[in-house]
Amino acid sequence: MQPDRAQPHLELVHLLRATAVELGLHSARFAQQNGMHPTDVRALIALMDARRAGEETTAGRLGATLGLNSAGTTALLDRLERAGHVRRVRAASDRRKVVVEVTDGAVGLGWAFFGPLIERSVELLRGYDAHQRAAIREFLDGVREAAAEGGHTAPGDAPQCDSRHRKPR
Repeated sequence: MQPDRAQPHLELVHLLRATAVELGLHSARFAQQNGMHPTDVRALIALMDARRAGEETTAGRLGATLGLNSAGTTALLDRLERAGHVRRVRAASDRRKVVVEVTDGAVGLGWAFFGPLIERSVELLRGYDAHQRAAIREFLDGVREAAAEGGHTAPGDAPQCDSRHRKPR
């Protein structure tokens, strides 16, 4: 796509990028205030997402999500466990398996910092009807998928998508 033909759309893409930068800075402030590394925060977010989805997360799965090797994942979990943010427990589905859980204390710490931003975001979304929220959801999900694919695809090798269905052609 030529930049001049995409100008109206690029304005939104640049706004999304600026939003991503601000969210990253907000997350970095949380990490700094709580003596964490940015990867620690990403790990806690991944574990909270899994908790909300009712999914069990092994150390291996968390490491894969974060792009860490096993040594890095172990160091991360040791750090978070010492800080009281996670615990390693036997999986309910298979007692032979160990899973990682985020503690209620870590959830409370996150809510105390991110809660006002979450509440403001929810309030903004209340100004949109169901169709508009569906369009926003579809757009954000498409951008998230494109960013995830970008980590696995060489430049120029990305699949072309049919914009009506968000599936590769």
